[in-house]
Amino acid sequence: MRRLGRIVREILGMGILIAALYVSWNGGYYGVKLLSGHFEWSLSPYRSGLLIMALQFLIFFVVGGIVALIGHARGDERAFYIPILTAMRQISKGNFKVELENSKRYGQFGGIVEGINEMASELGRMEIMRQDFISNVSHEIQSPLTSIRGFARALREEGLSADNRRHYLDIIEAEGSRLSGLSDNLLKLSALEAGSFPFEVKSYRLDKQLQDMILASEPQWLDKEIELEAELEEISVDAVQDLMSQVWTNLLHNSIKFTPEGGHITIRVHHAEGQAIVEIRDSGIGIAEEELPRIFERFYKADKARSASGGGSGLGLSLVKKIVDLHNGTINVTSRPGEGTACTVSLPLRLK
Repeated sequence: MRRLGRIVREILGMGILIAALYVSWNGGYYGVKLLSGHFEWSLSPYRSGLLIMALQFLIFFVVGGIVALIGHARGDERAFYIPILTAMRQISKGNFKVELENSKRYGQFGGIVEGINEMASELGRMEIMRQDFISNVSHEIQSPLTSIRGFARALREEGLSADNRRHYLDIIEAEGSRLSGLSDNLLKLSALEAGSFPFEVKSYRLDKQLQDMILASEPQWLDKEIELEAELEEISVDAVQDLMSQVWTNLLHNSIKFTPEGGHITIRVHHAEGQAIVEIRDSGIGIAEEELPRIFERFYKADKARSASGGGSGLGLSLVKKIVDLHNGTINVTSRPGEGTACTVSLPLRLK
C-alpha cells in the first residue's frame, strides 16, 4: 500500500513538472508577443529569443513557488491534524489518559480539542467505574459462594448434630437467597438503564399499595417487636405499580433491618403541590453525614455495622433511585448515627 502511494505521488510530481514547463514555455512565447504588440517593440530574433527565455524562467519559478507554498500549507495542515488523529487513535485503543494541549495554533478549532480532552476524561472515569463494578460484583458473588462451600463441606462431617446440620442448611439457604437477590437486582438495573423494562403506567391507589407492603412485612417487624405507625392519606398516582412495589419493599426492609428490637417506624403518605409524598422514618442505627452522598451508589455500604447486620448487596438503594428517577420523582435521605433515618419520596400525581 505504501509503495502504491509512493508511485502515485511520483506520477503526480511528474505531472506537475510537465504542467509547469508547458505553462512557462507557452507563457514566455505568447507573453513576449503580447508585450511587443502592446509597446510596439521592434526586436531582433536574437533579442526576442532571450526575452522569451527570461520570461519562461520567470514563469517557471513563479509556478514552482506557488506549488511549494501549497505543499507547505498542506504540510501545516497535516501538522495541525496529526496530534488530533494520534489522540483519537490512542483513545480507540483504550488509552484514556490522552490530553491535547489547546494552543493558539488550533484557533477556532480549539473547541474540538477541548471536546476530545473531555471525552478522554469521561471515558477514563467510566472505565474506572466499570472496573470497580466488576470488582464489586466479583466480591459480592464470591462471599456467599465461599460461605456455601464451607458449610456444605461441614455437612459431610460424621457425627454432626441435628441442630448444627439445620443451622448450616439455614445459612446455605440464606446465602443462596442473597445470590438470587443480587442477580435479580443486577438484571433489573440493567433493564431499566437500557430502557428495555416494560414501562406500563397506570393509575392506582398508592395508600393501598403501602398498606399491602406493611402487611407483607409484618412477620419481620413483629419479630423484632418494632412499633410501626402508619398515616396513609387516600392518594392515587400514575406509575408502574410493580416497580414502585420494589421501592417501598426495599425502603421498608431497610428500616426494619437497621432498627433495633423495640424500635419505632413511622410511615406517612400525603400530597402537596401536585406531588404524592411518602415518608418512612425509623429509630435505627442511622448513617453518618459524610456517607449520605454515596448511599445510592452501586454496592456502596455505609459502614461496617450496617453491612454486617444487613448482609445485603448494596444494590437496593441504587435500584430505588433509578425507579424514582424514571417516574420523574425525587428521593431524599436524612440521618444521624444512633438517632435513625428518614427517607422521603416525592412522586408526581400525574406522570407526563
